[in-house]
Amino acid sequence: MRTRFTEAFGVRHPIVLSGMSWISTPEMVAAVARAGGLGILATGVLTGEQTRAAIARTRELVGELPFAGNATLYFPGAERNARILIEEKVPVVNFSLGKGDWICEAVHAYGGKVIATVTTHKHALAAQRDGADALIVTGHEAAAHGGDVTSLVLVPAIADAVDIPVIAAGGFADGRGLAAALALGADGIAMGTRFMNTVESPVHERMKRLSTTSTAYDTVRTDRVDGMAMRAARAPGVRYVGRQNLNPVNALVNSREIARMTGFPWARLAMGILASGPRTSRLMSKMANGFTAFRRGTVEGDVERGVLPLGQVTGLVDDTPSVAELIDRVVGGAETVARALAGASAPSAGQ
Repeated sequence: MRTRFTEAFGVRHPIVLSGMSWISTPEMVAAVARAGGLGILATGVLTGEQTRAAIARTRELVGELPFAGNATLYFPGAERNARILIEEKVPVVNFSLGKGDWICEAVHAYGGKVIATVTTHKHALAAQRDGADALIVTGHEAAAHGGDVTSLVLVPAIADAVDIPVIAAGGFADGRGLAAALALGADGIAMGTRFMNTVESPVHERMKRLSTTSTAYDTVRTDRVDGMAMRAARAPGVRYVGRQNLNPVNALVNSREIARMTGFPWARLAMGILASGPRTSRLMSKMANGFTAFRRGTVEGDVERGVLPLGQVTGLVDDTPSVAELIDRVVGGAETVARALAGASAPSAGQ
């Protein structure tokens, strides 16, 4: 299946593994790459040294196949990791939640490509001006930080507004979703929740079972976890973290954990939070608590104190296939839908 995205990025299938912390590891990225998609290596919770090691491990596993690495620019240490992705000449760099003009310039200098993740027209147009080669457009249904507008409306609206390939995210898990995204004007899909529940995924087995048994109604969107509106599994951990956010001492403790994970000096992190003003300080405090909750949810499978980012599309997830089986299923399903639609639109004999 060829689209502008597959042609520009050198992959067989228009399918992307979203860059999810603790989930999109070198092994997951490689599994997607070998199956013909584009995997995005998550660096948000890695130190600089770990980021270099993860890039090296990914290259070892994928060989000459293309892969991507991400940088969520509001995370502590994200700019450092973005520069490491550039220094290591990662073929594709994905950025979000920040201005990426300097990333585009540096990546293009060595012949790489850039994908920006956006949720609004404003950010989509800005990313295109800054030099992004494609966009991941994330709708309201998505796990974690989706937009305020549903994919059904957001994707075609932004596809009409930009000239670069659009990858639709939020609500996609099967061939029907891929076919729908292409019909909406997208050039591919990105999947997080669906890839999370695969054999190769490092997510705790308890959380895979939770995804398999959850319906589309079993997620909640709230800003009480990390300070920004995000979607997660409806579980006790969401309420627990909301209560934790009422006590600033918890943020102080958890900010030490962020500093340890990312290799960012804790004193500098704490001073930056305090110097940012009351509103930003509260947001950063929630983010500190959110980091800890996400790790507990994804790695430890803790539904009481942890939070699992989960999209509404979990209602369409009822098994745990291998990555290769999933991609084959999605592509084959989309081709079947396309043939059925072509047949339905063809004039019958005698017309």
